[in-house]
Amino acid sequence: MTDFLTPPRAVRVPLQPALVLTLASLLGLAMFCWPLLAHPAPSGAGHTADAPFVFMATLPVLILVVLAELSRGGIDAKALALLGVLSAVNAGLRPLGAGTGGIELVFFLLVLAGRVFGAGFGFVLGSTSLFTSALLTAGVGPWLPFQMLASSLIGLGAGLLPKRPRGKAEIAMLVAYGVFAAYFFGLLMSLWSWPFLAGTGDGLGFVPGAPLLENLHRFAVFTVLTSTLGWDTGRAITNAVAIVLLGPAVLAILRRAARRAAFGAGDQTSAS
Repeated sequence: MTDFLTPPRAVRVPLQPALVLTLASLLGLAMFCWPLLAHPAPSGAGHTADAPFVFMATLPVLILVVLAELSRGGIDAKALALLGVLSAVNAGLRPLGAGTGGIELVFFLLVLAGRVFGAGFGFVLGSTSLFTSALLTAGVGPWLPFQMLASSLIGLGAGLLPKRPRGKAEIAMLVAYGVFAAYFFGLLMSLWSWPFLAGTGDGLGFVPGAPLLENLHRFAVFTVLTSTLGWDTGRAITNAVAIVLLGPAVLAILRRAARRAAFGAGDQTSAS
């Protein structure tokens, strides 16, 4: 019997879509981390420059495969309508901060929606929110698939948080996750941009074939100076403040909407 406080999941994730989602998440993380994992021989070093462009082409396909598998798992008309509304709201929130000082209003709603509607819905909402906001803000570029995947992983993680905490304990947990998500997103996007913006050779640049610890040190200094201390910290503060101030009310609204929508009720009725 479903707990009254725990609404049914908007996107059901049976075994096969769950396996595809897990595999795609691991492959996506590998695409972010390729500079740290690449150890080409000197004779093949020239092909290292091809890797990010190959990933730019394959990552959208990977995301589409996951979305297709999740839709097979079960996304009814009510879930699609809710997904469209929340994606539009997130797309409208993102330009308000315009990234100024790391102010990002798109992630706190993603965390709350993933918490209420589940991991599958959170993953899909992460992709659709960033895609819609990119169209709205003319932010379409080679970075967009990576932003979509990073945001999807944040929504996925929100849906996997422990279900038991409620009240102040739940808000504290979501604040901690919102802070983590801010730095996690910044870290992944720094990994994506590092080989392009930092260049190669001495300093903070990516050096193909260099030892892992050497490149890891270069990247750590690069991301702390260019992202962590500024943009990511601003994003973390924004998430924390928004969840503390708006979280209880938004959670109540989303849970009320989920109970009224009764996701999957039609399937259960037809099955009986």
